[in-house]
Amino acid sequence: MPDTTNNRPPPSAKLHSGDDDLVERRTLRDYYIIVRERLWIALPLALLAALGYAYYKSRELPMYQSTATMQIEKPERVVTSQEVVDTAVSSDADLNTYLQIIGSQKLRDKVAESLKPDDIKILQRPYQQDAIASGSPLPGPSGLVGGINVQSVARSYLISITAYNRDPDGAALIANRYVDQFITYLIDSVSGRNEDAVSYLNTSADRLRDEANAAEQRLLDYMRRENLVSLDNSTNIVRERLTSVNAALQTARLERLAIENLNNQVEAFRKDNKDLIELNIISTYGTVPALRAQLAEHLRTQAVLSERYLDRHPRMIEIDNSIRVTRQQLAAAIALAIADLQATLEKARAREASLAIEYTANEKEHLRLRDLSVEYKSLENTAAVAKSNYAQILDRLSQVNTSRNLEKLPVRRLDRALPAGAPYSPNPRSITQTSVALGLLVFFGVAFGLNLIDDRIKSAWDVEHFIGANLLGIIPSLGDIKDHDRYKLFAVGPNAADESGGGNNNSEGAPDRRRDPERDPHTNDGQGEHATEAFLSIFSAVKIHSRLDFPKSILVTSTIPGEGKTLISCNLAGAFARHGRRTLLIDCDLRRPTIHRHFGIENNAGLLAWFEAGAPFDDLLPENPHLGVIKIGENFDLLRSGGRSRTPTEFLESAAFTQLLTKLKKHYDLVIVDSPPLGAVSDSLLIAERTDEVLYVCRFNRALRKHIKLYIKALRAGKNEILGVVLNGLTARRIEYYSNYRYYRSYKKYYGPRAA
Repeated sequence: MPDTTNNRPPPSAKLHSGDDDLVERRTLRDYYIIVRERLWIALPLALLAALGYAYYKSRELPMYQSTATMQIEKPERVVTSQEVVDTAVSSDADLNTYLQIIGSQKLRDKVAESLKPDDIKILQRPYQQDAIASGSPLPGPSGLVGGINVQSVARSYLISITAYNRDPDGAALIANRYVDQFITYLIDSVSGRNEDAVSYLNTSADRLRDEANAAEQRLLDYMRRENLVSLDNSTNIVRERLTSVNAALQTARLERLAIENLNNQVEAFRKDNKDLIELNIISTYGTVPALRAQLAEHLRTQAVLSERYLDRHPRMIEIDNSIRVTRQQLAAAIALAIADLQATLEKARAREASLAIEYTANEKEHLRLRDLSVEYKSLENTAAVAKSNYAQILDRLSQVNTSRNLEKLPVRRLDRALPAGAPYSPNPRSITQTSVALGLLVFFGVAFGLNLIDDRIKSAWDVEHFIGANLLGIIPSLGDIKDHDRYKLFAVGPNAADESGGGNNNSEGAPDRRRDPERDPHTNDGQGEHATEAFLSIFSAVKIHSRLDFPKSILVTSTIPGEGKTLISCNLAGAFARHGRRTLLIDCDLRRPTIHRHFGIENNAGLLAWFEAGAPFDDLLPENPHLGVIKIGENFDLLRSGGRSRTPTEFLESAAFTQLLTKLKKHYDLVIVDSPPLGAVSDSLLIAERTDEVLYVCRFNRALRKHIKLYIKALRAGKNEILGVVLNGLTARRIEYYSNYRYYRSYKKYYGPRAA
């Protein structure tokens, strides 16, 4: 068969001119895969961000808003002596001037100055708990005004003033106060002068305010000096205390008399040598009742024993001792009862004396407060009169300011601000919408961000778009198939399984015993059948993308160890053999050969053994004993490594190896070379220079795309024809996501676009 190694087309040649028009782009399913792959990373982060934002915003202090509305009216022209007064709003500039005045610092100061003590208390309500917790003072009037928003209603002469405050009543108060102060400002502007009455009232108000404050301060100083809460309250407190102490004193006195009576009885009994047991307080005290009962029992026992025994009998002596001990204990208990009675009497006397002292002190305090009432009432009346005068002058001043030039006022109140029923912030609806938007942003941001960071090979899009190679097929994860079976999915013949052994078995004339998936032990289960179909699809893809005729050689390599290149080599060789191609599988991983173990064969012959024997070229190389070609199945032979070598480059760069590959193609239609990973050693690049085509194996989510792209670029620089990439190790679920719908694209590249 002629050698066509040197007649292969250059890798850069285009097989179909229509390929230029085929541009790979991501589809919605690609983006769905990206999101689905990182769902359990992006989703918790998105939930954390959304819930964190919602929690943070929901913890904000409630804010209320109230809106008051004014109407700007066009008054009649007032013609006076040599002067025309026109306060009408005749243009947008006039209206904007009003808006700026309302939002000015001057009007804000007027609003703060107009706040009364009751108004300040309303505005300070939301700050009281914070002030108590932090120990800081409450804000003053200027800090309580808060923010406002002044707007003119479109195509009208209406002005709305919206006030924001932490208290609903405070928001309504500030909005209405702004309206009042703006109207006052306009009244002052129209009049143009401060009238004598207003000046007098202002002066009087200041003076009366000072007098009221001074009178109030004198009253407070007097109360502080005399340690009074208020005269009435202090008098009531002392009176109640005097009553309660007197009642307690009478009770203590009665208790003391009762205890003294008992003590006198005890002393009388002791003086008359009477039995103290007769007293109830003694007979019921502590252990006395029990000891009396015990003594009575001993006496009864003694009486019974005395009828039977003499006085010196041991039992009589024993009962006498018990009676003596019991009487001693009873006497001690009686003495303890008397001592306890005397101690109780002393306590009662001490309590009575203490209450008597306290009663005397409260009686003196009550008399002192009665003497203070005259001066206190005088100071209190003075302060009340001063405050009343100040309130009257303020009321009069307000009336004058309101009524002055009222007929010339171009503004009137339309709607007063009312307390809001609910806070405008935090807004649950707005928080929910923003949280959802933030969660979606974080979710997709994390998913696509990790996709940009993660450079590992994952999908057909990575292979075809980023690496720029054809996706030949997808190999599912074969974890359910035994390790010694997954490498022999297509191996048939006498040496297929455990019967494999050394030697060269010639199968010429043998019947075609290709594997029947219906009866094959390796493929009768679902996992094996799917694996077989996957390798058959790769076999078809290799035939489609290959530009060379048989005989030829294909190098199978990968980026890093463990990506399944040996698995692909073994089963791809078996697939070609099944379809009638005489196939030779060469284990060219001379540093770590493994194929012989997968087929249960000793590695006692092969490439290194043949090279060490002088590299003899016989007419029938497959029968050379140093090469030791093993027949694995019908049309399927194996050339082992023949040992290990730490420095295989001497052999790989030799002319003998090049000639060996060339001559083997005369005996076989296809030579598949299993080589070391490109990322580990440079052996594969040396082998690639001597093979016709390269098949690149990538394990899912293992090697980095940039490394794969770099090594494929190096292979192409060596004038190698890259058949494509096989993606290995995907689970059934991932295959559904990543692969099946992609096969159409690879075939479309081969057949070209349809004619219009």
